[in-house]
Order: sequence, then structure tokens, then C-alpha cells
Amino acid sequence: MCKKLHASVKNFDGDKSVSTLSNLNTRTKIIASIAIFSALYTIMRLIPTIPMMGIAGAFSLSDILAPIYGVLLGPYVGGLSVFLGTFLAMAMGKPVTFMFLDFLPATINAIALGFLIKRKWGPVILLNAVLLLIFFLNPLTSLFIGPFPFAWVHILAFILLLSPLSRKAVDWIETLNPGEVTKGLGIIAFIGTMMQHLTGNLLFEVILGQINGVISVDAYPGIWSGIFLVYPWERLALVVFAVIVGTPLIRVLKKSLFVDHNFDSN
Repeated sequence: MCKKLHASVKNFDGDKSVSTLSNLNTRTKIIASIAIFSALYTIMRLIPTIPMMGIAGAFSLSDILAPIYGVLLGPYVGGLSVFLGTFLAMAMGKPVTFMFLDFLPATINAIALGFLIKRKWGPVILLNAVLLLIFFLNPLTSLFIGPFPFAWVHILAFILLLSPLSRKAVDWIETLNPGEVTKGLGIIAFIGTMMQHLTGNLLFEVILGQINGVISVDAYPGIWSGIFLVYPWERLALVVFAVIVGTPLIRVLKKSLFVDHNFDSN
């Protein structure tokens, strides 16, 4: 008995040891991942960062998690974790801004990056193109601020998505090398974050301006002018923090038995 116990302990401590998580089947891992990551998202969602322009409210610290969830958990588990975390935060007192559609921007970010990490570029390109088109066609959109296109950063992100660099970014992430993951995550997090911002802009126009009239139509040109000066730096900060937090998490959890990057393989 002692010899068997010693052998078991030795096997547990060895390089090829199997943690208790290895005994969990894929379905159990998925449920556990959704529970843990949606709870984490809820907590981060309740922590405000910078104020929104044009309305009372603030962005949340959870914005840095959406691209990380997409890379770690895939489009479906990652997106569902963001979705549930958003509604749990509402239940815990986070104000509702967009008629309970507040989950959409970050969920789209997570889903888009989940597809990218699985090398499914088609749905992401189509979704990004549709978001850009709808935003350009909305009468409340200021297409230009002076001589400059309002959405110049969004267009840059879309071009980056279409370029071979987005494919290369996925290759870099899969190496799990710290420097390569940093580069790769920075690129695709930038793409996802700009898609998230586009979605938020559309909700800002459609929900607050065209449906419930919280913001006067005449106020939008001035609001967009102010946002134009701020949003590139705001989005850059989100990408930087997502990379700082996400790089070590991806390297550790992609290797672990808990986060299975093939959750969404079907």
C-alpha cells in the first residue's frame, strides 16, 4: 500500500502528472469555464473606468477581457461568458444603457476573436464590413470631422483584418512564446476592440437617438467631434491593457487542462 501511495505521489509531482482537471470531460470543462469566466467578467464589469461622452455612465474594466475570452475560450464559450457576465452585472446594479443590449459590443469582440483564433476569417470580415456599412449609412453618423474621416481607426483595423498580418498574428499566438503572443494578441485585439467600438457607436445612435430620444439629433455632431479626439487613445489603452493581462493568461491557460481551446471546434 505504501509503495502504491509513493508511486502515486511521484507520478503526481512528475512532468507528466495529471491534475484532477484531467478527469473532467469536455462538457464539464465548458460549464466550469463559463461559470468562472462569466463571474470574473461580472466583477470587472462593475468596476468603472473612463466616463462615456454624451450620456451619464462609464466604460468598464471588463472591456479588456473580451478579446482575451475570445482567444482562450473560442467564439461560443467566450461570447456566452461575456453575455452572461453582462447580465449578471446588471442584476448586481450596473446601470442599463442600451435597452438591455449592453452585452452586444463586447460579445461581438469575443466572438470575432474566437473565430479568428480558429482561422475562420470569413464570418469576421463579413461582420466587420456590415458594421462599417450600417454605421456609414446611419444619418446620425458624422462621416467626417473636418477633413478627416471619423472612422479612420476602424477602417485601419478592417484593412489589417484583410491583410496577411492578421493570419500571421494567429500563428504568433499559437507559438505561446511571450514576445510572439504579445505581437499577435496586440494585432487581433486591436481588430476586435474596433469592432466592439463600432457596435457601441451604433447602439449609441440607434437606441439613444433614434428609438428613445435620450440624445437630441442635433447634439450628435458635437458629440462625435469630441469622441473623435478621444476614442483612438481610449481604444489604444484597452488594447495595451488587454495585451498586458492577456499574454501571461494565454500562455498559462492554453497549456493547462482547464481551458481547452478546442471547446468550439464543432
